[in-house]
Amino acid sequence: MEHTEKQNERHQQKITVQNKELIFTDASRTLLECLEAEKIEVHYHCRDGYCGACRVTLNQGEIVYPNGEPLAYIGENEILPCCCKPITDINITVE
Repeated sequence: MEHTEKQNERHQQKITVQNKELIFTDASRTLLECLEAEKIEVHYHCRDGYCGACRVTLNQGEIVYPNGEPLAYIGENEILPCCCKPITDINITVE
């Protein structure tokens, strides 16, 4: 098990999005799955980091891509929630 996965098991990350605060508690899920569970709509297509349709803006905090960097282009401060997990409390903007 990687260090970041162990960290996720011990700590719950707070996600601030659309004036809501969510708690990321399940290290087996992606950020996208967490957002969907809380009824936050994020557009997506592939769920694997290939298309980039789910990109959101990371305003604050840090994430990790457990399966490696995504293949889709992402700009500065953009992340793909379909294939990432927060490792600190984060603040994101969904367009």
